[in-house]
Amino acid sequence: MPHYRTVGEVPRKRHVQFRRPDGGLYAEELMGEEGFSSDASLLYHRYAPTAITKAEAVSGGHGVLEPNLPLSPRHFRTQDLAPEGDLVSGRRLLAGNGDVRLGYAATDRPSELYRNSMADECVYVKSGRARFESAYGALDVGEGDYVVIPTGTIHRWVPSGRVEALTIEASGHIRPPKRYLSQSGQFLEHAPYSERDLRAPTEPLIVEGEDVPVLVRTRGGLTRLTYRNHPFDVVGWDGCLYPYVFNIDDFEPVVKKTHAPPPVHQTFEGPGFVICSFCPRPLDFHPEAVPIPYNHHNVDSDEFMFYVGGDYSARAGSGIDVGSVSLHPAGFTHGPQPGAVEAVIASGATQTSELAVMIDTFRPLDLGPGALACEDGDYAWTWAR
Repeated sequence: MPHYRTVGEVPRKRHVQFRRPDGGLYAEELMGEEGFSSDASLLYHRYAPTAITKAEAVSGGHGVLEPNLPLSPRHFRTQDLAPEGDLVSGRRLLAGNGDVRLGYAATDRPSELYRNSMADECVYVKSGRARFESAYGALDVGEGDYVVIPTGTIHRWVPSGRVEALTIEASGHIRPPKRYLSQSGQFLEHAPYSERDLRAPTEPLIVEGEDVPVLVRTRGGLTRLTYRNHPFDVVGWDGCLYPYVFNIDDFEPVVKKTHAPPPVHQTFEGPGFVICSFCPRPLDFHPEAVPIPYNHHNVDSDEFMFYVGGDYSARAGSGIDVGSVSLHPAGFTHGPQPGAVEAVIASGATQTSELAVMIDTFRPLDLGPGALACEDGDYAWTWAR
């Protein structure tokens, strides 16, 4: 994260003796990226965070990906997928490549403690509410929230009723785009959001317990580690690495006289992909503007769009609805539905109501079993109707 935080009790200086009320030492844990060369936080545990008593291999995994063949645009109706599992075990793999894996989950069940040791995660909450609990503290999250979770963070999800979410698992770190930040990491004035829009834990979450299982994901698969003491025993931490929340309604869209391309909607970046937020905004205001996207061919990227609210007039009649995912691969030109341009101009509309989350990847996306289970097989031909 681009700014420093302190939560709970920490000593005045790093790596000095910090004693518990009984005279014993708190145990330090440094959570850091890129081998001590990037962002880090220092956590203070009541008990040794290294003490494990059991390690068991767990069967299962992400699911098998298949190439997008024959090459074509795709439409997946996540609203047709039945709820299962929790926000970790119930993820239905939609698409992925070596850089990112995209999933969908719908559930009302709490998850077990989980640590992704191979990837930052960004979970977009489409609907419902949940409590996100971690070693850093707790956060209440709800509709429209992006929850960014650093690699290695032990956490769990506790829904309040049914929750639907898009899950984004990177092969590295998810951060605000560099062009939004100063050399020292402060959000610049032209950025579409700022530090004030971010929510992070404000107090420790201390949970007692012994022989506590934690599901751990690595590139080799899943392991369930049993910790002697509950990992949520942190009395304080400080640093620039921690989970945080950003709500899509706080994104401030850039407006031009004519249609602006997707980079103006960029919200986060990861290795080999970007995350964009398409939010309600004034329509293009040049007197002769074409007020919806032009046909475009993504030469270097696949476009994965998750429709989460509003009205997508540019694709009216294509079957796209809230809960839909469209995949427009590199090698395919796509754009508005035939007749959509004329209809929007004739309507005199001055405002869009669209709300969507888009992931653009710079390597082709393969298809997961979750997507193939809810595909609308007629979508590719909708431009020819």
